[in-house]
Amino acid sequence: MADNRFIVRDPAGLASIQNVCLILGCNVSGGLDGSLGQVFLVTTPSFVDPNAFLGFLRSQPGVSNAELDALLHVLQASGATPPTGLYDMSPVNYFGTTVWHGYASQPAAQIINLPLTQTTYNVTGSGIVAVIDTGVDPTNPVLAGVLVSGYDFTHNVQGGSELGDVTQSSMAVLDQTRPAQVNQSSMAVLDQNTATMLQNPSYAAFGHGTMVSGIIHLVAPTAQIMPLKAFAADGSGYTSDVLRAIYYATLNGANILSMSFSFPSYSLEMMRVVWFADRKGVVSVASAGNNGNAAWLYPAGYVTLVMGIASTTNDDTRSSFSNYGEDYVWIAAPGEGIITTYPFGTYAAGWGTSFSAPFVSGAAALLRSVQPNLTEHQAARALSHAKYISPELGNGRLDLY
Repeated sequence: MADNRFIVRDPAGLASIQNVCLILGCNVSGGLDGSLGQVFLVTTPSFVDPNAFLGFLRSQPGVSNAELDALLHVLQASGATPPTGLYDMSPVNYFGTTVWHGYASQPAAQIINLPLTQTTYNVTGSGIVAVIDTGVDPTNPVLAGVLVSGYDFTHNVQGGSELGDVTQSSMAVLDQTRPAQVNQSSMAVLDQNTATMLQNPSYAAFGHGTMVSGIIHLVAPTAQIMPLKAFAADGSGYTSDVLRAIYYATLNGANILSMSFSFPSYSLEMMRVVWFADRKGVVSVASAGNNGNAAWLYPAGYVTLVMGIASTTNDDTRSSFSNYGEDYVWIAAPGEGIITTYPFGTYAAGWGTSFSAPFVSGAAALLRSVQPNLTEHQAARALSHAKYISPELGNGRLDLY
């Protein structure tokens, strides 16, 4: 069995927490907050009672917080039939790169008034958007030119690519003939062999980060994207790796955090890291969740520090899968059949608040074109001028114009 994992804050630093582990019989696996040196991943053998050990940790002098390292998942919702735009493969120029017409001209872009805003105000985005997700395909021809150096926290290597999660020899050449269901939330244009392989549960979220990044690029094509891989291809990831990613982003020049994942319980350390990001002038955006109820999930639930984003249909009603709540959701954005980039140079359509949030992350990058020192408060206030739908969707559906 795997070791028990704990997130521990000891303001006195590494030597202090190592001394604690010398007493309690645990192991310090590494730091989580970069150069700050106060938050650590601590492990014990699986036979140790984790709840009892938490009590021991919290009673130690110098330990100011300890919590279990919870397992998280990127967000997915059930898709329906492929949108017609996924068949529209006509090449068009989109701010210097060749893309499918179905991607550039999809209904969601028109709904949020994206083309009108880009041309009227001459804004195409600026700054660095950190995408904390399953990684990004660095060879994708649409995204390659805007990617900056990232990191893979699941393998502890530079880059942030999600291609390491698949065996390239098992990937057939794409014939781009028809969309195929690759998981419950995505349909990608793939050859049948590749699609069948990706239907394995171990690839349940493969492509998620590349899809999120493609939506950000659609909205803000000249903003840069920092791929931070904190989730495996099956969609799972640890809180500790998400903390590492947010600290990394904040300490390495990111201006916006795009977070299409959630967990059901409040984490003090997660709250602290988004507070740290906010204090450094970083704008935080997170998916509201796909449970179809009013439950608060996190990090969207840190409502004074993060904008929580719900999903709407193309008819401006709440998506049936989307979480909601007047005090929980800041705004909503389209999240059904969203056409976006996918690994191997192809495209996919996605359903879920995962694909609503990056519309808002991209919108924040557009705002940075006119306000380079944009803060979370300023971004939230500007984006609150939305198309009002109902109280359960906060300020309404994103309207860029």
